[in-house]
Parts: sequence; C-alpha cells; structure tokens
Amino acid sequence: MSWDCHNENDGADPILRKEMLEVVDNQLRDNNPPETRETLARLMSEGISEADAKIYIAQVVVVEMWHILRSEKPFNRERFVRNLRNLPEFPE
Repeated sequence: MSWDCHNENDGADPILRKEMLEVVDNQLRDNNPPETRETLARLMSEGISEADAKIYIAQVVVVEMWHILRSEKPFNRERFVRNLRNLPEFPE
C-alpha cells in the first residue's frame, strides 16, 4: 500500500512537517545514514519528485521516532533501513 504524500491538507502539523524534512536534509547533508541518500536517488529514479521522495523518507523518520517513544528503546537501524528500502510502501 502506498499513499499520497504530497497532500498539504492532510491534517499534518506544518511545523512538524518542516522539522521532519529538516531531519531528512540533515541526513542527506551528513550522509548518515547513507541509505537515506540511496533511497532518495532510488525514489527519484522511479519518477517520484525530490520533494515527494523527501516526504516519504520523513515518514520513515516519524515512524521510527514513534517506535522509540512507544517502546522506550534506542534507534533501531535495521528497522529504519528496512522501511527506507520498502518505500514507497508505508513504513511499519
């Protein structure tokens, strides 16, 4: 299942959206993790715009943060990378 990631009226908080996109930009700038850059390139090669690809990646960031807060466990790189590789499918 994939979703429409470019709907500005989707109920998402615009400040949170901006902050999560900044996290993605930081990951891309620092190439950490490198899979973020690889995912951006892959999604764009599949015809997804750069802006939409970053939104997809930001949703993976949000899902990982949710897992961290919910379980009170540290960042799970394996899950994060798996979710990146599964894009544009919704992260788990």
